[in-house]
Amino acid sequence: MSEKTSRRDFLKRAGSALAVSTVGFSSVILPSRDRTIGVALCGLGSYASGQLAPGLQRAEHCELRGIVTGSPEKIPKWQQKYDIPDANVYSYETLPDIANNDDIDVVYIVTPTGVHARDAIKAAKAGKHVWCEKPMAMDEEECQSVIDAADANNVQLTIGYRLQHEPNNRTVMRYAEEETYGAVTEVNVGAGYNGAHPNPDNWRRDAELGGGALYDMGVYSINAARYATGMEPVAVTGRTWSEREDMYSEVPEFAEFTLEFPGGVTATGETSFGKSTNYLDVSYTDGWCRLRPFQSYSGVQGETSDGTQLQPSGRDQQARQMDDDARAIKNGEDPIVPGEEGLADIRIVRAIMESSEKDGARIEL
Repeated sequence: MSEKTSRRDFLKRAGSALAVSTVGFSSVILPSRDRTIGVALCGLGSYASGQLAPGLQRAEHCELRGIVTGSPEKIPKWQQKYDIPDANVYSYETLPDIANNDDIDVVYIVTPTGVHARDAIKAAKAGKHVWCEKPMAMDEEECQSVIDAADANNVQLTIGYRLQHEPNNRTVMRYAEEETYGAVTEVNVGAGYNGAHPNPDNWRRDAELGGGALYDMGVYSINAARYATGMEPVAVTGRTWSEREDMYSEVPEFAEFTLEFPGGVTATGETSFGKSTNYLDVSYTDGWCRLRPFQSYSGVQGETSDGTQLQPSGRDQQARQMDDDARAIKNGEDPIVPGEEGLADIRIVRAIMESSEKDGARIEL
C-alpha cells in the first residue's frame, strides 16, 4: 500500500498531539487494571435507553453508574432501574460538577449532534474520559475543539463507531490492509431507513441540532468507505435533497455521494430517511466481499468471492465497543476509534453539503 494515502498514516499525523497525551494516561486518572470503569450516560434518549444502557449491563470492563439529563421526569425511572444514587445524577448545567465524583470515569455523550461539542468539552474539562456518539460534531472546528479539550486534560476521546469494533466489519478492514483479494478497486455502500419523524420537535428535523439523513446515517456510509479502502479520499461530489418537504424542510432526507481515493479508487454511497439501505460491497483486483446487512445492531453478515461466509458474531455490539474502550483506558492505550476519525468524517459531510450547494461540483479535500 506504499502508493496509497493510508488511512492509518493520515490518522497518525492528524492525531500526533493527542497521541502524546493518550499513550499512558497519568497515574492520577488511570484506574487499576482490575477496576470496572464507571460510565455516566449524558443524554437519555432512545439510543441511550434502548442500546447503551442494556449494553452496559452485558459489558465486562465498564458499568453504568451515572446519568446526565435535561429531562427531570426521566430521573426516577433510571434511578430505580439501574440503582443510580442521587450523587451520580446531573443536569447539563451541573455536568462540570462531575469532576468531584470519583465513582465516574467516563461521560458518554449521547445528546443531539448539535450539542456534542458543548457536553464533550465540559466532560473533558472535568477530567473525565469522553466517549462521544457519532457524528462527532457539527463541523471541523467543533470537532477540533473537542480533540483539543481532551488533549489539554489528558483524557481519552473516542467516537462511538460501533462497527469498527464489529468482527465482520473489522474483517473488511483487514482485507484492505492485507490485500487478501488484491487491491481495492471500488466500494458501494448504503446506510438508511424508510421511516419518518412526524414530531416537529424531533432533533432529526432540526438543522442546528445536526438533523438530516447525511449527519444521522450518512456517516456510517462515509466511515465504511474509508475503512473498507484503508485510504483517505482526495475529492468528493455529492447531492442532497428532500421529498417530504413538510417534514424535512431544514435538513436533507436523502444524500448521494462519490468519494475519490488515490489510484483511481472510488466509493459511491447513499443514505436516507425514506429508503432502507444496508449494504457494503467491496471490489478487489482478485475478488469481492459483501456485507448485508453491514450496519444493523445485530446480524451483520456477509460473503466473499471465494465462498467464505462471514457469520454474525452474536455478541452485543455496544457492549463490545464499550469494553474495548474501557480496556484502552485501563491499559493506558490509544482507543480503536480516536477523535480524528470523527473529524475526518465531518470534513467529508461538509464537503458533500458544499458540493450539493454548488450543483454537484467536485470538492477537493
